[in-house]
Amino acid sequence: QVQLVESGGGLVQAGGSLRLSCTAPGRAFSSYAKGWCRQAAGKEREFVAAISGGGGNTVYTDAVKGRFTISRDNDKNPVDLQMNSLKPDATAVYYCATDPTTSAQALGVGAPPRYWGQGTQVPVSS
Repeated sequence: QVQLVESGGGLVQAGGSLRLSCTAPGRAFSSYAKGWCRQAAGKEREFVAAISGGGGNTVYTDAVKGRFTISRDNDKNPVDLQMNSLKPDATAVYYCATDPTTSAQALGVGAPPRYWGQGTQVPVSS
């Protein structure tokens, strides 16, 4: 069972920045695409961003394009999500996810990923 671990969440003011990080156990999953989803209170979980196994391709939901950046350095395992110009509507629990695919597109728009982290809270104050 893959256990992804998220870190970096916390309270931030609107307009501020935050960097989330996701690590996966061992090197076996370093070649998989990885992504981030979020779930606000009372809403369904939604896709935020994904990055391919090699790191060369990324996809984002329209709401975060130009403000969020997903990146990875396979040698160091973590997949990071840099979030800038945060808005109060970004308040949510952010989850890291992965699936046995190298395609960012497949992870972002395909069936829900099989492996998830426990989530990290990101409250954005107005």
